[in-house]
Amino acid sequence: MGYTVNGHAVWFILLITFLTSFLLVPFVKKLAFHIDAVDYPNQRRINKVPMPDLGGLAVFFSFLFGFILFGQGNVQMIAILMSSFLVIMMGLCDDIKPLGAKWQFLAQMVAAAILVFYGAITLDEVSILGVNFVFPKPWNYLITIFFVVGVINVINLSDGLDGLCSGISAIYFATISFIALFITRVAGFDIVLSLLMCGSILGFLMHNFPPAKIYLGDTGSNFIGLIVAVTALLGFKTATFTSLIIPLIVLATPIFDVAFSIIRRGLKKKNPFTTPDRDHFHHQLLKMQFSTRSSLILIYAINILFALVSILYAAGDTDYAMVLYICLMVLFLFIVLKTDILFSHEKEKKKVRKK
Repeated sequence: MGYTVNGHAVWFILLITFLTSFLLVPFVKKLAFHIDAVDYPNQRRINKVPMPDLGGLAVFFSFLFGFILFGQGNVQMIAILMSSFLVIMMGLCDDIKPLGAKWQFLAQMVAAAILVFYGAITLDEVSILGVNFVFPKPWNYLITIFFVVGVINVINLSDGLDGLCSGISAIYFATISFIALFITRVAGFDIVLSLLMCGSILGFLMHNFPPAKIYLGDTGSNFIGLIVAVTALLGFKTATFTSLIIPLIVLATPIFDVAFSIIRRGLKKKNPFTTPDRDHFHHQLLKMQFSTRSSLILIYAINILFALVSILYAAGDTDYAMVLYICLMVLFLFIVLKTDILFSHEKEKKKVRKK
């Protein structure tokens, strides 16, 4: 797309967006309390006191300000801004007064359709483990919309612990930026978006790291999820990625957490998409007596390991990367099976207590 990003520009973009987001958060907190966009404690919430829920606005406006300074306008960016505005408005309404799942899903579908039909951001073909899949029209449109909506909800569902969604998203955008700058050396549109998001999220994370003073809310998690999906899709068009497995590996932890959630709720004969619970991976760590901060750091560490494997894969060491990926998956599944994320171990625990 004609972008040139040197080392000085990278740090300048990160610094400006970081400071903008960091300084905007106090104003957003006041706005959240003023319009009652507040997360009140209940049986499903971890917070003990009312928490302002509009942190995503600080991330969005920081991203927007950064793009004004460093970005270049084009049809794709117009589509991204239109879609972003739609999910931001939907999230804002939901943070003030919860909307039904069907309305959120509808807004996400429309946002994804804008990217596809106006921005021409589509998934036409992918390569996974050396196998190439080509999607002719109209299947590429449907698959892209499904992909965007799926990623938005993966990121949204990861927002259940102080600093979790913002932290793993920052790791994702930092990884994409590193791959583009130092591995593939492709200065595409996706790297600018990734740098803008990385700085904006890190500035917000300073207020969101435990103990959090503000939450992203659906305003932020939906917007971040949208840009995660966009950068993954654009990565194929600009050759930042050579395989879909690269962004998927970086997002392995939230993706598998959502997959486990769907399986768990299905086994309990509950609607996997509308029935909330407190059995996600981060909830399980808390039940195992990990503190909020320890749980967060452990999940960060797992995500960073997956990110490093992704970088190795992008560098061309695909065989070593796959071996490491399998090892990480085995380790992750071992940890998961020690929890109640899929199956309850309560009966076993009672037997141990009786003995």
